[in-house]
Amino acid sequence: MRPNTANRQLLFVVLPFLLIVIMQVALSAFSLYVVSTARAYVAGEGLWSKAQKDSIYYLTRYAQTGADHDFQRYQQAIAIQLGDHQARLALDRSPPNLDAARQGFLNGGNHPDDIENIIRAYLWFRHVSYLAEAIHYWRIGDYYLQEIQTLGEQLRQGHADGSLSAADKSALTLQIAQINEAVKAPAQAFSRVLGDASREVSQAVWSVNLLVGLLLVLLTIRQIRRLIQASDNYKAALQAEQQRAEITLQSIGDAVITLNMRGVVVYLNHSAKHMLGHLEVEGLGRHFDEVFNLVTQGPEPESLLSFAELSGLSEPSRTYPKLHMLRHNAIPLLLSLVAAPIRDSQGEQYGIALVLHDNTSEQQYINELSWQASHDALTGLVNRREFEARANKAIKQLDQAEASLALMFIDLDQFKLINDTYGHAAGDELLCQISRAVSRRLRASDTLARLGGDEFGVLLGNSSVEAAIAKANSLRQAIVECRFQWEGNHFSISASIGLVCVSDADTSLAEVMRSADIACYMAKEKGRNRIQLHIPHNSEVSARFHELDWVQRLRQALRDNRFTLYAQDIIPLSATADNGRYIEVLLRLNGDDGSQIPPGLFVPIAERYGLMTEIDRVVVEKVFQELAQLCRAGNLDIQHCAINLSGSTLCDDGFLAFVQQQFLRSGVPPEIICFEITETNAIANLEAAQRLIHELRQIGCLFSLDDFGTGMSSFAYLKHLPVDFLKIDGSFVREMASDPIDHAMVEMINHIGHVTGKRTIAEFVDKPDIVVELRKLGVDYAQGFHLSQPEPFGFRHAASPGRVRQQ
Repeated sequence: MRPNTANRQLLFVVLPFLLIVIMQVALSAFSLYVVSTARAYVAGEGLWSKAQKDSIYYLTRYAQTGADHDFQRYQQAIAIQLGDHQARLALDRSPPNLDAARQGFLNGGNHPDDIENIIRAYLWFRHVSYLAEAIHYWRIGDYYLQEIQTLGEQLRQGHADGSLSAADKSALTLQIAQINEAVKAPAQAFSRVLGDASREVSQAVWSVNLLVGLLLVLLTIRQIRRLIQASDNYKAALQAEQQRAEITLQSIGDAVITLNMRGVVVYLNHSAKHMLGHLEVEGLGRHFDEVFNLVTQGPEPESLLSFAELSGLSEPSRTYPKLHMLRHNAIPLLLSLVAAPIRDSQGEQYGIALVLHDNTSEQQYINELSWQASHDALTGLVNRREFEARANKAIKQLDQAEASLALMFIDLDQFKLINDTYGHAAGDELLCQISRAVSRRLRASDTLARLGGDEFGVLLGNSSVEAAIAKANSLRQAIVECRFQWEGNHFSISASIGLVCVSDADTSLAEVMRSADIACYMAKEKGRNRIQLHIPHNSEVSARFHELDWVQRLRQALRDNRFTLYAQDIIPLSATADNGRYIEVLLRLNGDDGSQIPPGLFVPIAERYGLMTEIDRVVVEKVFQELAQLCRAGNLDIQHCAINLSGSTLCDDGFLAFVQQQFLRSGVPPEIICFEITETNAIANLEAAQRLIHELRQIGCLFSLDDFGTGMSSFAYLKHLPVDFLKIDGSFVREMASDPIDHAMVEMINHIGHVTGKRTIAEFVDKPDIVVELRKLGVDYAQGFHLSQPEPFGFRHAASPGRVRQQ
């Protein structure tokens, strides 16, 4: 039992007795106080009564004799009564005058030690029972005291001036006698009440003490019974605890062994017997060294763990994290051991406790997790992380020997078609077949990895350029020869391979991986099913590196929110055009040096590497946020706001839901928004463009067909694209004032647009004579630097719209 628990139990037993003793002591003290106070009041009453008799006696003599010594004796006697009277009046004040009360009781002849008890009893209990009745008689007595004092003054005055006749003396003497008779009744009543109170208190104290004594006896009997019961319960709990400990030790998965100081096994739980294989042959009574064959593992040489080492324990416990236990005709177990000395209450060691934990399954699980962390679950090949680690290690080892290595990126050419058409099950089976086909063409020292999707990586150690190219051709041929079948269909598979040869240990892994990626991309661009060897300082490769740099810059710009919006006004030219403000939102990229990069420098790269969908979403979200702020501020003077969409966005299945969400979130009216799509993108993605235009026009959005006229075959598709505006390509508008062919093209496009019910917009208007020609042709709107300069778009710039020149 813990010391704190024992102390709490002892306190639980002793506390009731302690409380009763404290209560009895307090009761005794209170009883003594009450008795002492009653005695003080009785003593004071005795003094008062004697003083009453003396004052009456000497005042009566003084009435007959007129002697001064009789009057002085009268004054001495009545002073005792006056002192008590003064004390009572001081205590009846609010608040009580305690100093005056003490002095009064002292003048009344009371013992100084009794005065505080008299005062406290008066203040605490003056409205209670006996004391209240006694005070009532006290006040009556004080009334007669004042009468006697008045008679004394009359006698003193009459003797002093000789005006007191015999008849006056007789009358005053008679009054004194009458007062003396009258005061006897309240004095006796006062004495009777104090006597009754004293007897009542004594009876109460005796009864309470008897009750407390009886309670103490009963409590003692009860506590003794409880102690006996607690002792029985403790023994039963101890036995149950021992049983539970035994059951627990027998049921836990760890092996528990106890040794005495001679090394003999004195206890084995079920797990220990099972671990030792002693289910039938008992291990008890045998020496530790005979039963256990534990071999330590670690940085030091292996050794057999003996009882001699365990018996030398000086610390509270010692852990052996890695042990092998050798068993006869059984697989060795990987164990961890905790050994601790067993000591008695005096600290003397009398045994050793051993706990053995079987880590075999855990180690297998750790090995499996390690394999999963470094391998692809589908194909069983190493993953990108492990591939990069091996490649990095191989590169660093190049300086130890004159050798070179080769790294390949393999990208399947037809995988997306099969995966999208027949599902992921078909795609997964194809990847597994390709993995097996390629693995058969590689050496055991080579590494084949699945880097992600349909992309594989190959690391060839100690390989020349010629050998690497030959191996790459062999792998490409293996993929071609892999005839894939699915649901009765046969597919021909090919791959594009990017190859990089490395001989310099200072080359970084990132540079090698990047070069292989670019080489693989170039192989795809050159027709696929081919090998592209990376050649440093090649102009084509440099261009690809430049593009990849831009890709990283664009991705960082998306993370850092470094895209800004500008707006350029589109000016109405004809009477039929709307007179409200019509703007086109233009995109700019903030460079690292604070400069603004126009879209012509980064949009083609973003389209090539699949970043335009994300950029378009950023633009749409920013435009809706700014328009929502203008609406809330009441500064929205824009009738149409044009937003450009890329071809990849047209094919984005989630873009429609994204735009609908922006409308709900911002509250921007749909009729303000006009989405611009280029003619070539619309025709290349005709079905997706039709679907997007149809859905968004239903809620009120407008559409504009940008760069119209660049391909004359687009006229046949115009009737299938229900757009609201045609933007005439600027290549025709820029020289239309001087070039009759361009002039005719603008005129024709404008005419076709009006015939099909669409309004026309001329781009790249940068000269005043172009505006004149456009008005003659009846073009509805014009856009260009001559008419309006792009300016920052949004709520912060709402007070300064773009500069507009009307011609």
